Amino acid sequence: MKALVLEEKLRLSIREISLPLSMGPRDVRIRIGRVGICGSDVHYYTHGRIGPFVVNAPMVLGHEAAGIVVEVGSEVNDLKVGDRVCMEPGIPDMTSRASREGHYNLDPAVRFWATPPIHGCLTGEVVHPAAFTFKLPDHVSLAEGAMVEPFAVGMHAATKAQIKPGATAVVIGAGPIGIMVALSALAAGAGRVIVSDLAAEKLAIAGLYPGILPFDIRSGSLAAKVAELTAGWGADVVFEASGSPKAFEGIFDLLAPAGTVVLVGMPPAAISFDVVAAQAKEARIETIFRYANVYSKAVALLASGKVDLKPLISANFSFDESVAAFERAAQARPADIKLQIVVEESAQ
Repeated sequence: MKALVLEEKLRLSIREISLPLSMGPRDVRIRIGRVGICGSDVHYYTHGRIGPFVVNAPMVLGHEAAGIVVEVGSEVNDLKVGDRVCMEPGIPDMTSRASREGHYNLDPAVRFWATPPIHGCLTGEVVHPAAFTFKLPDHVSLAEGAMVEPFAVGMHAATKAQIKPGATAVVIGAGPIGIMVALSALAAGAGRVIVSDLAAEKLAIAGLYPGILPFDIRSGSLAAKVAELTAGWGADVVFEASGSPKAFEGIFDLLAPAGTVVLVGMPPAAISFDVVAAQAKEARIETIFRYANVYSKAVALLASGKVDLKPLISANFSFDESVAAFERAAQARPADIKLQIVVEESAQ
């Protein structure tokens, strides 16, 4: 079937490609409706690799998806044909030690869509394990369903932070993941979230949400702003979601004593930070890698209406416009948060 294929660095095509679509008894076949463009997709397009993951052969892109079930395996009981669903894109070996100990996202054998050599989902249909396929409530659109994947990153970060009701949080970086983290922190009970960036357009979008206080780092000191808002105490949680090495300069100045720093963004190279500054505040440092056991909770939050991700969808493209969509994503326009591709208009 037709798919958006990354042939090599900086070369995309929409063409027929043979993909594995055999059904197992615990699988479902899904007609793809919407796919979001992730920063990792764009990085593979522009650089041909992310760390040790190298595109050595043509690869279908896309891992943020929602669609409609068109076939179910003989042992699938909780999904049926016609269900609207979103899909968790990482499939681990459930017999691995990582999976048995509850950390399936850390399974070295995980097969994650659009991570070489695994094909992604920017195509007409996929076959996926029912255990990693989640039904969407009738009032949650496929567009929102395709936002669950990046929202799950924020949910995982907020979970690791162990946020207490009324806490003050700081999110460094107002990109798609930074805003998802901020919304997740609010949903977890934070009283307010200060989001910092230098892109005024992104800060303006983040500031549309009650509880988020945007801060332009070009206007002054973030540490001074946090101190002003907390009477000098500092933030209970600081999320680093930019991936910028500069973000680690003075990061513990933002933190309250015994506070928590959660590392979400991935710097392009090894970084260093002030260990003594962390020790002086007995800072707890948490890290995340993708997510685990949060997809159903993310769907429930969307269904509750407590989190609205629709304002973060900046533009939609038809499947035939997929190459143009990636070209725009690679431009990193300041006002763009999430671009989505409508793979099949009828699957909405």
